[in-house]
Amino acid sequence: MTTTRSRYTGTILDRIVTDRRVRLAEDRALRDEAALHALIEQRAAPIDFVARLREGRRATPPGARLRLVAEIKRASPSKGIFDADLDAVAQARAYAEAGAAAISILTEPDHFKGSIDDLVAVAAAFAGDADRPALLRKEFIFDPYQVLEARAFGADALLLIVMMLEPAALTELLDATHALGMEALVEVHDAEELAAAVAAGARVIGVNNRDLRTFEEDLGTFERLAAVAPAGVTLVAESAIRAPEDARRMDAAGAHALLVGEALVRSGTVVETARSFMLVGEAAS
Repeated sequence: MTTTRSRYTGTILDRIVTDRRVRLAEDRALRDEAALHALIEQRAAPIDFVARLREGRRATPPGARLRLVAEIKRASPSKGIFDADLDAVAQARAYAEAGAAAISILTEPDHFKGSIDDLVAVAAAFAGDADRPALLRKEFIFDPYQVLEARAFGADALLLIVMMLEPAALTELLDATHALGMEALVEVHDAEELAAAVAAGARVIGVNNRDLRTFEEDLGTFERLAAVAPAGVTLVAESAIRAPEDARRMDAAGAHALLVGEALVRSGTVVETARSFMLVGEAAS
């Protein structure tokens, strides 16, 4: 596989990608692609990410109007440390108990304090559970090696950010993801990026309500883009979702699922808070 192209964005993504390239070189030196393929051969087939986001799990609470992608997140560049000592497996078990459809695991170490070891540990914790949440590798992916790495270490899905990828790179990485039986959450911020995601063949599109240039948040971003998204695409609302009223707004705009991290990590009542975001037992608006 050849290295695909990331592009300059004028945002925090540029610094993250620069740092990630250093880590990627270290990872390649430690484990080549042949070793990753050997690990993939030992993995069970991935969970269907789209089915989880559309249909939920047996453990999804009855009457839940939205599916939840619950995130394991220790920190962010814009807001600093949330919980430096967050136990990934314990947090994942709480999310599963709440009925989360999927768990997003940040594996970027320098800016988000994540680790690929978190993905490995969570995958091991749910091994053999047919009703487990799907596992999403939340990472800044620009190289096919990272796609192989995601599957080798237990991911069912991964994040691709349209803003940071050349169109050909987005298509190549999406194709590589699908070829391994995984799905991609393809993240967009505006109508141009939405069009690029659709053109590349995205089946799951995440709309980030945070402007990465200013860090300002606006739930209207999802509302505007969901209104013009093609029928059949699974829509995930990301960022700025802190309370059930935010979830209701995203539900009314057409979200199938929410991706929530900070509000869950900070809550202190993970199961109850997670279920409140799913709008359990609430009548449709």
